[in-house]
Amino acid sequence: MSTVAVVIPCFSEARWDDILRAVDSAAAQTVPVELVVVVDHNDTLLHRLRRELGDRARVVPNRYARGASGGRNTGALVSESELVAFLDDDEVAEPTWIEELLRAHHEAPFATGVGGAIEARWPVGAPRWFPEQFSWVVGGSMPRPSLDVRNVWGANLLVRRSRLLAVGGFSADLGKVGDASQPEDTELCLRLNAHTGPGARWRFTPHAVVWHEVPPERQTFGFFLRRCHLEGAGKRHMAALPTAGDDVLAEETAFVRTVLVNGVARNLAAALRGDVLGGLARAGAILAGIAAAGVGYLTARPVTRRTAAVAPVSGAPGTGTAAVGDVPGPRAGRP
Repeated sequence: MSTVAVVIPCFSEARWDDILRAVDSAAAQTVPVELVVVVDHNDTLLHRLRRELGDRARVVPNRYARGASGGRNTGALVSESELVAFLDDDEVAEPTWIEELLRAHHEAPFATGVGGAIEARWPVGAPRWFPEQFSWVVGGSMPRPSLDVRNVWGANLLVRRSRLLAVGGFSADLGKVGDASQPEDTELCLRLNAHTGPGARWRFTPHAVVWHEVPPERQTFGFFLRRCHLEGAGKRHMAALPTAGDDVLAEETAFVRTVLVNGVARNLAAALRGDVLGGLARAGAILAGIAAAGVGYLTARPVTRRTAAVAPVSGAPGTGTAAVGDVPGPRAGRP
């Protein structure tokens, strides 16, 4: 049995080529993996993927509410490996992705879990107005060295399966549904930190890299503003959850202060040096993005109760209890 299960949630045949690229990259890892593809309430896509992938991957339907949270939880529940890693259906993993996550996992055995870097892949480069500090809008992560952090990203995350199931998995109150997204991964990381123990942190490694494709529809200013608004609303929901502490938004507050001071100033300086349109556009986008997030935060109705997509279960390897609700399907993974 493989040590790591790679779970890829997917939902639309419009992403067929992306899904296959994600699956191929997971199957080409330098270490063996158990590969689980979870289809989000789309029988046509489910049957098509089962025919296409055969015994290369275990293809199962999402057992829970529509969205990436339910899909990820389904994958964790039906997998049989000690560790679970998550990859989005529009990402491509480097061949050493899992190897590097495992390296960080072994180097930080007391960490809650491990996360890696997500690099945005623009077909012809980022728009001139797009500020690099907002790479998270299109699924990227901020450059940083190896260190212990409050949270990592759900699109490049590795955690013990038993630990994930013990807390009920990703929250059904947050997460991706189609192209809409709220920060379910941050909320999960905080909840897992609380479960792990006082002072628990995640280990981030920049060496475990996945690439996130940025399609044309996500390169518009309208998408930029909508995504910032959703992020603000999601932070309001997260701040109201029972696991939230007084400093739950400390990192977000620091980000806003840093971006406002450094990002705007740097781009205004670029405008003075000759990049007038680009510098002013990026400075304006930073202000607009922060404003959109602020409106989202102020107008969102807080979620006062976390709804787990999966009830806490003891079906992890070594517990002696089978995970409930297993879904039949072809066996997966490399030999």
